[in-house]
Amino acid sequence: MRINKCEDIARRAFLKRGGALGIAGVAAPWALNLAAIGEAAAQSATDYKALVCVFLYGGNDHGNTLIPYDATHYSLYQSIRGSTLAIAQANLAGTVLTPATALPDGLQFALAPTMTALKPLFDQGRLAVQLNVGTLIQPTTVAQYKAGSVPLPPKLFSHNDQQSIWQSSQPEGSTTGWGGRMGDLFLSGNTNAALTCMSVTGNAVYLAGNQAIQYQVGTSGAISIRGINNSLFGSSACSTELRNLITQSSTHFLENEYAAVTRRSIDTEALVTSAVESAPTFVTTFNTSNSLAMQLQMVAKMIAARDTFGVSRQVFLVSMGGFDVHDRLSWTQPGLLTSVSDALRAFYDVTVELGIANSVTTFTASDFGRTLNSNGDGSDHGWGGHHFVVGGAVNGGNFYGTAPAIAVDGPDDVGRGRLLPTTSVDQFAATLAYWFGVGDADMATIVPNIGNFTVRNLGFV
Repeated sequence: MRINKCEDIARRAFLKRGGALGIAGVAAPWALNLAAIGEAAAQSATDYKALVCVFLYGGNDHGNTLIPYDATHYSLYQSIRGSTLAIAQANLAGTVLTPATALPDGLQFALAPTMTALKPLFDQGRLAVQLNVGTLIQPTTVAQYKAGSVPLPPKLFSHNDQQSIWQSSQPEGSTTGWGGRMGDLFLSGNTNAALTCMSVTGNAVYLAGNQAIQYQVGTSGAISIRGINNSLFGSSACSTELRNLITQSSTHFLENEYAAVTRRSIDTEALVTSAVESAPTFVTTFNTSNSLAMQLQMVAKMIAARDTFGVSRQVFLVSMGGFDVHDRLSWTQPGLLTSVSDALRAFYDVTVELGIANSVTTFTASDFGRTLNSNGDGSDHGWGGHHFVVGGAVNGGNFYGTAPAIAVDGPDDVGRGRLLPTTSVDQFAATLAYWFGVGDADMATIVPNIGNFTVRNLGFV
């Protein structure tokens, strides 16, 4: 029986990780999988760079995130969205974006009124907007889509599959993501390779590599194994005995491997805990009631400890849910966007405070955009959408890509107000990967569809 590479990696990883976890009543995610990080790294780096993905689960409504403002295009927007969804033009005056390069046809955009924290970053050239990006296998026209004459991403408009394709270029069931595959290339340059791909939001395919395995932390720091850091059944002796049991060497190969993984897990948890406790007190404040802000605060603490960790390249994932606004869009989305805006601004400010703004690039992603037209009280699953890129190295203060026509059944609509993307996720990811230090020779490993697109670097960073 022939086993392909991905299946073989998954099989070996399962054997290395899966067994001894049941003994201990594990609270730790065991996403470390430290036994798997011995091999390979195709790239090296002498500087430090971090890439931070902010995933907005549910499919963010781009139509009320970036709103047409000039009279002509606002009128089109208002007529499509109707009085229930359309944001009043007067409420947009404080968030109008003036790019260094004007958009065609007098088109102007404004941020949602609750995203005021991001406007200064755009004005300072530290925030860029990528227009109409989404999952594509190759450049596609509306006519080709309707004729079914080109390959399309599978299961379009499905949450799980489109989340997976955004994060991995493969439908649900993929074993690696493009963040993890970037991590693979830089593992050997990091002293603590387990801290290359770090999640503050649980398990996600985005950070899974062939060798790189995501290390999960919470907003308070490292997640420990229950029972070994505190008394077990009220007894410190029991805690000591449990630690000895799960870390002792064995003559049995698998038992010995399990124990080695466990020892490294415990050691890494101790390193992360110490680093978090020693992290500087930031002047920048993060809203403790904003879950995304608290995740990004933990990312900032991890980045502040980069020298302690001995890392030169890191990929992070944070996320926020609630964006599946089929109803009550006008009541629900503004608060969500406030949280996103305030969290991104606080995180950028703390990178400035730490003196590493040029070394950290943050970007948003989501399942898909949403329909231009209203379903009465909300919007439905779409395809293309707009996204933000923030950082000191970002060529901000501009829009990138092609602005879609503001029209239902128009030249960019595949039906029901769903925008056909004019920029692929692979192009978006490749641009970030180039900045991260990935070379042309390895780019197809990171984003396998990139060879189908003429433009590989979109220029926003």
